[in-house]
Amino acid sequence: MSHHSDLIATDIESYLAQHEKKELLRFLTCGSVDDGKSTLIGRLLFDSKMIYEDQLEKLTKESATHGTTGGGFDPALLTDGLKEEREQGITIDVAYRYFSTAKRKFIIADTPGHVQYTRNMATGASTAHLAIILIDARDGHGVMEQTKRHSFIASLLGIKHILVAVNKMDVVDYSEERFEEICADYKNFSERLKFPDLHYLPLSALHGDNVVDRSENMPWYNGSTLMNFLETVSIASDRNYEDFRLPVQNVLRPNLDFRGFAGTIASGIVRVGDEIMTLPSRKTSKVKEIVTYDGNIEQAHAPMSITLTLEDEIDSSRGDMIVRPGNLPKMEQKFDAMLVWMDDSPMVPGKQYLFKHTTKVIPGVIKTLKYQVDVNTMHKQPAPALELNQIGRVDVSLNQPIAFDRYTRNKGTGSFIVIDRITNVTVAAGMIIDKRTSDNTGAAWDEEPASGTTLIQELSNVTGEERQARFGQKPVTVLFTGWPGAGKSTTAYGVERALFDKGRAATVIDGQNLRLGLNRDLNFSSDGRSENVRRSAEVGKLINKSGVICLLALVAPDDSVRKRAANVVGKDNFIVVHLNASKEVCDSRNESAKQRGEDDLKESSVSYQSPTDADLVLDTESVDPVGCVEKVLELLESKGVI
Repeated sequence: MSHHSDLIATDIESYLAQHEKKELLRFLTCGSVDDGKSTLIGRLLFDSKMIYEDQLEKLTKESATHGTTGGGFDPALLTDGLKEEREQGITIDVAYRYFSTAKRKFIIADTPGHVQYTRNMATGASTAHLAIILIDARDGHGVMEQTKRHSFIASLLGIKHILVAVNKMDVVDYSEERFEEICADYKNFSERLKFPDLHYLPLSALHGDNVVDRSENMPWYNGSTLMNFLETVSIASDRNYEDFRLPVQNVLRPNLDFRGFAGTIASGIVRVGDEIMTLPSRKTSKVKEIVTYDGNIEQAHAPMSITLTLEDEIDSSRGDMIVRPGNLPKMEQKFDAMLVWMDDSPMVPGKQYLFKHTTKVIPGVIKTLKYQVDVNTMHKQPAPALELNQIGRVDVSLNQPIAFDRYTRNKGTGSFIVIDRITNVTVAAGMIIDKRTSDNTGAAWDEEPASGTTLIQELSNVTGEERQARFGQKPVTVLFTGWPGAGKSTTAYGVERALFDKGRAATVIDGQNLRLGLNRDLNFSSDGRSENVRRSAEVGKLINKSGVICLLALVAPDDSVRKRAANVVGKDNFIVVHLNASKEVCDSRNESAKQRGEDDLKESSVSYQSPTDADLVLDTESVDPVGCVEKVLELLESKGVI
């Protein structure tokens, strides 16, 4: 269904050309049973005038016999089309609806709320950009177990944009207090899910409050309506355009003069003349032509379906992957993955399954189940197997290597499905974590220790109070953060010298020194930098336990990572000093990056988020190193550290 436009009647070709260029947003509705998912979609389409007259007439008649609104118009019947769904008043299968407005095209996936149909929800969520998680505002409902399960699955599947829609506000008299209470409950639960874009919206799907038009019943709410949010949420940066990956789906050979490799681009961009490599053969060539249904083009990007012809004859077939030589995925047989089990029969570790990854199907086994996740508490617990709708981390071993990336970096090459070899039924969906591989660049904030035995933290015979009395100081970790070249190390070493001269015990943990030793396996990616901060924070915590002040000199560009470091050390023992200088001044000072060469200089150019809650900000352009040291000492004295 499309929006009303004068062009449809006057110039249909112009309208279709305009329509084709609109951005497509895929979203799903999910949540617990009877939270109003189908009703919301029906109301959205009804209020935006996206229902044809014959459909509306049919729905009005069926509402009297199958509706759940006491004979009134029931919007849920628009998506609940199965006989069983209408008889029971529930959603069973995923229902897709297509519509457009003047700004965007949309594909809606209406997913079921019942626990037994969780696998259908995961199917609908697998391609979504945005998830609308509905919560029933009535007393006794709120954030339910299935709400948590769907939220966790949305997080696992990498959905970045989450809208928590608190529905049935009409039943609770449009209470702002009830809305805030539910928002607080969900925030408390979702802290560990790490949603980068989370919003809250009060609405009544049955009556249309805040769906398309702003509600007059909730004057206390000043945010966006649902339709406005759907039309304006930014998804342009969600897709990976850095890593070119083309799984070969078919080799086209219509005549002796043409040999093309056809497939859908999973990620990245390719241009005519680019050097490419086929995996697993590692043969290289250059792109001769990019062929599409509409003719040859000079450049293609994800998710376009294309055929590549190459300058050289290369033997490649279905299941291979075309990439760039300087940007390769992992080629491994073994990896770790998060698994959502979708079959009535439990998962059997050691049993042979088929694994479909991109265009390749390979036999393999799930060697071990490392843990199962309790969706209510997010706690990891041991389990012998995964039952229907359960989620856990597994160790996968395939019969041959595959080319993959971490799911968090590349959904197309980081996902797979598990197929039963006897019944040919899809039994599970998997997201590759890739913690087994050798790059070790991923941040391990939430990972369990890699050990098959139970680890017990040993306690010292010397108390913290005894150490404070001995050294005459409170052991804290001071993070000196700022652009590369802002003066972090200079200031940290100056503070160390000053504290030593005062008879205090302090030591500097410098970022570059760490990368020469303990952290030499980490790169300068966002994950690598995050892991660098995590390890440094763990070292700082150990140093503090010995009674010594730790001075961390790190770029630590991400504000959320700095906050996680504070949680590791302990917020009461973590002090942030922001060394502030312009990027131009920092670049002129940063000789170490220049000496590493052009490639590493690019790696060191990082997007830096200035701390919003720093304990001290030092302008190193106007304050000399001696002055910076004095200000840090004053801060430590004011906080009772020395």
